[in-house]
Amino acid sequence: MSDITYRLPQEIRLNGAVPGPRSEELAARRTANVPGGVASTLPVYAADADGGVIVDVDGNSFADLGSGIAVTSVGASAPKVVAAVQEAATHFTHTCFMVTPYEGYVAVAEKLNELTPGDFDKRSVLFNSGAEAVENAVKIARAATGRNAVVVFDHAYHGRTNLTMALTAKAAPYKQGFGPFAPEVYRAPMSYPYRDGELGGKEAANRVIEMIEKQIGADYVAAILIEPIQGEGGFIVPAEGFLPELVTWAREKGIVFIADEVQAGFCRTGSWFASDHEGIEPDLMTTAKGIAGGMPLSAVTGRAELFDKVQPGGLGGTYGGNPVACAAALATIETMEEWDLSARARHIEETAREKLGSLVEELDVVGEIRGRGAMFAVEFVSDSDSKTPHPTAAKQIAAACAERGVLILTCGTYGNVVRLLPPLTISDDLLNQALDIFIEEIRAVAA
Repeated sequence: MSDITYRLPQEIRLNGAVPGPRSEELAARRTANVPGGVASTLPVYAADADGGVIVDVDGNSFADLGSGIAVTSVGASAPKVVAAVQEAATHFTHTCFMVTPYEGYVAVAEKLNELTPGDFDKRSVLFNSGAEAVENAVKIARAATGRNAVVVFDHAYHGRTNLTMALTAKAAPYKQGFGPFAPEVYRAPMSYPYRDGELGGKEAANRVIEMIEKQIGADYVAAILIEPIQGEGGFIVPAEGFLPELVTWAREKGIVFIADEVQAGFCRTGSWFASDHEGIEPDLMTTAKGIAGGMPLSAVTGRAELFDKVQPGGLGGTYGGNPVACAAALATIETMEEWDLSARARHIEETAREKLGSLVEELDVVGEIRGRGAMFAVEFVSDSDSKTPHPTAAKQIAAACAERGVLILTCGTYGNVVRLLPPLTISDDLLNQALDIFIEEIRAVAA
């Protein structure tokens, strides 16, 4: 990290009441023009961001432990990304790859084929958002297998489009009132060690396999779709052995195994991808968020023979693989390699565990501390014996942290999890200060 030079001071700085007058003015304009269905975590409006800070329009500087939901892993204005975007936009902002292709798209595909797990012939196709990537992964699996059913999991989050709402587990706010949803989606129990008792990974996988064989029929299943570490569902890390057991069984049954790495991918968990931690090789992988340093880009990468089953014109989209976003992605990956941000994510995890680890034994409200790398979370409960979810605690802590200049996000099926997703470029001093404030607010709620 010593070779990172920050453009903005890496500090928490509050000039007065939050939100300030300029943010309140913008909030009034927003109310008059933007529907209430679009919600925001902080009541302030961003004017600048760099490294681990977001500066609002009133000059307040917040420690960013959200990264725009795991997007700005290299920071929101990483120099190489900014330069690449400027250079690309100088030449052309769009031609549509399906009309007049360009090298940037091909170069991103080459890099994804190289970085993703699996020593087999791969292809990559580019889109705009994580939900779009997931939809297309399902399309590819169905085309390749000639089957219809898709198996997803409790606590899963895969997007807000019609199909991905069906794939997503949590009703409110993501699905409520928006049905009917796409058919042939079946939900299986997730491995959730904190709430599974003594159920090991292989046992949890066999529970899923039995459910599929008895309730769906393996020969009817096109794909198993899973987040190797669940994101919105609560940063749930499945028990060791769960993922490999499912992959092995899926291969035996001709089922396409899809890893949704939209939130966990690109160094976030201390490796290039969360799938790396247990050595699984997904048939297809979806990526987005951290792929392009804040520019909209997503991808499906996987076995060439699966893509070969899709007819020409069956995949694509007007903006998919936008040339400016592709330039940003190449610069983002180069920055991750140069600064070894996987190692940085592991360092962030070590720091968080050291600071937060004792709270589980000390405070009854802290149920579990879990995660990998800079994808870290605290689950709050009413008491450690019943493990009753305590969403009020999570909301109170997040709100109190925001008032003190620390942006944190909640998540979880029960709304009782606080997730920590700092930019991987956050300085140690700022990270420690933000975590200290977080801990103080946990103690205040516990008291």
